[in-house]
Amino acid sequence: MTNRYLGFILLAGAALLAACAPVARAPAPAPQPVPPAVPAPPAPVPTPAPAPGPRACATLDIAAVGDIMLGSDFPEDVLPPDDGRGLLAAVAPELRAADLTFGNLEGVLMDGGEPVKKCQDPKVCYLFRSPARYARTLAEAGFDVMSLANNHARDFGEAGRSASMAALDAAGIRHSGRIGDIASWEQGGRRIALVAFSFTSGSHPLNDLAGARALVGELKAGHDLVIVSFHGGAEGGDATQLPFTTERFFGEDRGDVVVFGRAMVDAGAALVLGHGPHVPRAIEAWNGHLIAYSLGNFATYFGISIAGPKGYAPILRATLDGEGRLVSGRIVSAIQQRPDGLRPDPGQQAGRLIRSLTETDLRGGGLLFDADGGFRPATPPPACAAAAP
Repeated sequence: MTNRYLGFILLAGAALLAACAPVARAPAPAPQPVPPAVPAPPAPVPTPAPAPGPRACATLDIAAVGDIMLGSDFPEDVLPPDDGRGLLAAVAPELRAADLTFGNLEGVLMDGGEPVKKCQDPKVCYLFRSPARYARTLAEAGFDVMSLANNHARDFGEAGRSASMAALDAAGIRHSGRIGDIASWEQGGRRIALVAFSFTSGSHPLNDLAGARALVGELKAGHDLVIVSFHGGAEGGDATQLPFTTERFFGEDRGDVVVFGRAMVDAGAALVLGHGPHVPRAIEAWNGHLIAYSLGNFATYFGISIAGPKGYAPILRATLDGEGRLVSGRIVSAIQQRPDGLRPDPGQQAGRLIRSLTETDLRGGGLLFDADGGFRPATPPPACAAAAP
């Protein structure tokens, strides 16, 4: 065998051995532990809506009276001594005792100025202008808010009503009357509004029932309690009873006061206070809320008759719960005596008249009366829960 042949064999054997040798591989990665399954988050459980909190039991005690005109210096000076303080002195403690005291201001509070209203018959037409400083007399007696929506608020035009508003502002007394003029304030943690309506020009219109409903509804949306005042109904000693229809006086449409008052409560008013007839009228609890259809005269120094029931001067006291519903009330009977002013009436003539009218005109008006002038709703409001500490 030649060397050449032998080399070939050796090369072939080496190749065969190389082909049969195992191929070296990279080591396989060590198996990784399988992470435990993460449980799915539980489905969210709906949070129950919080139960309504207990209603606060705080009440609001209101005093309300009718027409006020403490004297006029036009066309001649017929002003009382001491700026009219003596006219109110005997009843001022009752007015100041309330949380909130309301009255209807007849005439203007203005120094100087010329009248706009023209009187064709002085026997049935008067112009009233009291000095602006008389606003302090009203504030000292306890008044907190006044209506400037009536047939004497513009005796000296809108300038006269503006002067009244400025005088009351300076004395710290709120007011409502002119369209857009609404008293709004916070008291005892509650938002309160008072809006005054009348049949007269430039005031929130009594005879626009749809507009009145809408306005009260808007106010209720932003306030806890809404109080409505209105000047309406016929006038005179024979106007004590409710006619349940539109009333006219000297050709003026003075509204259907029952329809108006009930509509205001249904729109959201907590309390409705009427004035204008110069005599007291019935009261009622309508859907739990108090309506007074006329509080008559209160302090009218001259020019306005105080004969018979026109001289009765009731002070209506009403306690309202947190929802504005009537809890209880009382009629404090006073009477006008010229030239001295107001005096407590031991005969309780105002209270007895209002009770009688309520029983005859409204079949009791949903009220129960006591012999001393107190009254309460025949269906009491729900008892409120004590406020949480």
